[in-house]
Amino acid sequence: MASNNGLAGLLAPLRARLDRQVGGKQRRRVIVTFAAVLALDSADKATVGTNATQLQAALDIGRPEIGLLLAVSSLVAALAAIPAGVLADRFSRSRLLRGAVVLWGVAMLLSAVATSYGFLLGTRLLLGALVAVAGPAIASMVGDYFPESDRGRVYGYILSGELLGAGVGFMVSGQLALLSWRAPFAALVLPTALVWWLLRHLDEPARDGSDRIPDDGIPDPDATSDGAGTTAVDVVHAHGIEPTPPTATALREEELSLPKAVAQVLSVRTNRNLIVASALGYFFFSGIRGFAVEFEKQQYGIGQSLASTLVLLLGIGALIGVLWGGRAADAWMRRGRVAARVEVPGLTVLLSAVFFVPAFLTGQVFVAALFLGLAAMCLGAANPPFDAARLDIMPGGLWGRAEAVRSLLRDLGDASAPLLFGVVSSSVFSDGSGLRDTFLLALVALVAASAVALTVGRRSYPHDVAAAQRDRRP
Repeated sequence: MASNNGLAGLLAPLRARLDRQVGGKQRRRVIVTFAAVLALDSADKATVGTNATQLQAALDIGRPEIGLLLAVSSLVAALAAIPAGVLADRFSRSRLLRGAVVLWGVAMLLSAVATSYGFLLGTRLLLGALVAVAGPAIASMVGDYFPESDRGRVYGYILSGELLGAGVGFMVSGQLALLSWRAPFAALVLPTALVWWLLRHLDEPARDGSDRIPDDGIPDPDATSDGAGTTAVDVVHAHGIEPTPPTATALREEELSLPKAVAQVLSVRTNRNLIVASALGYFFFSGIRGFAVEFEKQQYGIGQSLASTLVLLLGIGALIGVLWGGRAADAWMRRGRVAARVEVPGLTVLLSAVFFVPAFLTGQVFVAALFLGLAAMCLGAANPPFDAARLDIMPGGLWGRAEAVRSLLRDLGDASAPLLFGVVSSSVFSDGSGLRDTFLLALVALVAASAVALTVGRRSYPHDVAAAQRDRRP
């Protein structure tokens, strides 16, 4: 009992500080739960990448087979994304997430006892359930739990779980992989029960916004009172921006058939562009994540332990980015910058591509760590404002299916990247620097993502925000 009280006493100041940062106890519970769900998936993908050398030796496979291990769960998630989005818009999202987490735990246990490459590949199929459900369910619930004015900041906290999961996955799995390739998978079974318990105590929010949690923490010093407004809708109205033409439907969004709902989601110009930009960014990140440890060992001449630690430092840089990116975009928007939630990620993605170049070319680990940290910070900063922008331009009844459409293309990128990186690095660039040259070539995806956001995306976003506000029904 004394030890429990002692632990509670040590954690109390941390909880109080976190409550002040996120806006109160209720917000903290929701944010931590969603972050934990994303951390599960991210830790698993990091485990395969960290374990790549051991898996190749134990199962007599090469880089393309490692890429397929990383790809198959994302491919299943892509195929299941649209049905998952329909379920998220019509049924209890918290129950969907609990079921997905149970399947995730089963898949991890089966991965740890796999007897062949084919068996291990089969277990990856189950992981698609969590990936498919998490995106639409969390996006829809974020819209119902949190007011529009600070969704960028909130998304930053939630997406930190994705990065923390990857960082811990790389560090812990990297050490456990020295014992056995099975150990990292077995270790990841344990967090499943905790995440399921967190979801069990999470209430399902009303879809009309009546359960939104107010910010009862310290007021944001970036908030303004100059009449520009605190939400994207306020800023759009202040600038007199006209909405895009209405879509021809008399049905509520929840009543739309699947084909009509998908068509309506894709009819929003900004959404199409954000989907493309997001998919390109995830394509790059997924390919890098799959072979990061192997690349570091070859390029910088370091061992498994140091390579895993370096990836953890990159995760810290990306974590700083996601916590900063959403807040920066929200603050810029409150100062009257209409398309801030599109412009901020467009700029940071371009900066990340610039910083990755010297990181990939140098052979000095300390120089690489500096540039990789800056690149990871900029890349991480793009995701929270992108995610908040997608909620801004869609009526609430379509949030789940809109995220599902985005998840479909994102997961196809996730699925294809590791396999493509593995094939290109082994077959096209086969002179000993295959991974380095493949990584450099992949930077084209980041430049393209930035161009999409900063050109078409920034011009269409204000008009689509106005249209979403017009089309919202009571």
